[in-house]
Amino acid sequence: MDLASLNPSQRKAATTTRGPLLVLAGAGSGKTRVLTYRIAHMIADEGVRPWEVLAITFTNKAAAEMRERLGTLLPGGTRGMWVCTFHAMCVRMLREDAERLGYDGNFTIYDDDDSKRLVKTIMNELDLDPRQNPLPTVRSMISQAKNALVLPDEFDAQATSPLQLACARVYHALQRRLGRANAMDFDDLLVKAFELLSKHPDVLERYQDRFRHISVDEYQDTNAVQYAITNLLASKHRNLMVVGDDDQSIYSWRGADIKNILSFRQDYPDAVVVKLEQNYRSFGHILSAANAVVRNNSRREEKRLFTDRGDGHKVEVFQAADERDEGRWIGAEIERLHDDGRSYDDVAVFYRTNAQSRILEDMFLRAGVPYKIVGGTRFFDRAEIRDVTAYLKLVVNPNDDVSALRVVNTPRRGVGTTSIRRVRDYAAQEGLSFVDAARICAAEPGLLGAKARGGLAEFTGVVDAGRSYAGELARVVEAIVEKAGIIRAYEAEQSVEADGRIENVREFLSVAQEFDETHEDAAETLESLRQLREAGVCPLPPSRCV
Repeated sequence: MDLASLNPSQRKAATTTRGPLLVLAGAGSGKTRVLTYRIAHMIADEGVRPWEVLAITFTNKAAAEMRERLGTLLPGGTRGMWVCTFHAMCVRMLREDAERLGYDGNFTIYDDDDSKRLVKTIMNELDLDPRQNPLPTVRSMISQAKNALVLPDEFDAQATSPLQLACARVYHALQRRLGRANAMDFDDLLVKAFELLSKHPDVLERYQDRFRHISVDEYQDTNAVQYAITNLLASKHRNLMVVGDDDQSIYSWRGADIKNILSFRQDYPDAVVVKLEQNYRSFGHILSAANAVVRNNSRREEKRLFTDRGDGHKVEVFQAADERDEGRWIGAEIERLHDDGRSYDDVAVFYRTNAQSRILEDMFLRAGVPYKIVGGTRFFDRAEIRDVTAYLKLVVNPNDDVSALRVVNTPRRGVGTTSIRRVRDYAAQEGLSFVDAARICAAEPGLLGAKARGGLAEFTGVVDAGRSYAGELARVVEAIVEKAGIIRAYEAEQSVEADGRIENVREFLSVAQEFDETHEDAAETLESLRQLREAGVCPLPPSRCV
């Protein structure tokens, strides 16, 4: 492997392949390139086998890019190598050994929307006042507890305020409901994987012996459970490389703990430390400003970014009186650039929250600056796609109550709120899933009215039709769409919006046919769809991914 193109610090990091290694990588220092070259060097030059390598990134996009780069550097291939996010790694481990924790291997993964619905339902059942216990706050406290490896009993014992006590009740109920539904939320994927590795030594040893070389990117953003999983896996062979920048640790609000990277030297006293300080992205004046700012951080590893690109333009700062003043100044600057010959297409304005766009749009309209808002609802986030996917989840896992509640009356089939509540109460009373309870309620004349019973029979019939084609994804989706009457319902609306939804559903049928060629079953497809959705990737032509 030719490492001549790397600078001395990068080369040292790429060739330190035994024992613990801490790489402190400044912004724009080429750390991804170093990570990739290091793995390629181990395999091409040092005889490490691809399946002995585990590379953990923080986004699916980063993982895909690393796999692509490694595929170019290693003509022999990377078969068996795991290059994935923490969550994707945990899913693979849990699918393999879910029964050790009392789950089936086809457990459902609840995304943020699914989890939000379930927590809201639990809060309603517990009669918790949403004004005293805001849903976002409750969910955030539970998520932080999971990421800190604080389980329900411990959370309950630590609770002191009324809000914390309410959260403890929700936390207990949430975990019971998830277990009963054979489901996990995103945070559970990490917690349950840690539980699997920490409580089952044979499983841990299997992965320790397989992954003898482990690297973790963006280590400054790891939380307590990710930190614990990493150290468990690396404890036997200690060939752990972590890459990060303590000056870029900005995610403490979602559980990231900067102590993980700052204490790495204490965790591994024999660690080699390499600093990547040369920046290839920015000019000197920008780096001088950045160095001056981060130098004031109270907890950091000392480093100073530099570049060979020259000083460039000086940094300009405008202090606005208020948001309208800020919008006026931005509009004026864009007009100045345009008068100097710049195209409007060369200008981009970034803002932190969607709420800020209103003032900016107002000021642009007043200044006569043409603009367009980039973004919109992603393909897999569209309601009609989420509906079909919910049915597909039920085909794989009929115990998934959140998915059942989403589509029991989609399209509308006469199952109202009161009927749904009665089915849920019956399910809770008898210890059944919502689908099983719906099937019984549909068959028993005394439990519900005729219209609701007919709607429930239609709903369970859709699920049963899909399950009869299990393993052939395209036929499963076709059966769902046809049996449920999804397209017929949109056709009846006779609107432009409904026409667009019909087109999206038909595009999803095409997606299903493509996935049939590369995925073995519906469960595997759902996992791939989840990763695409999380990464914001649309499998359709660009014109369909607006």
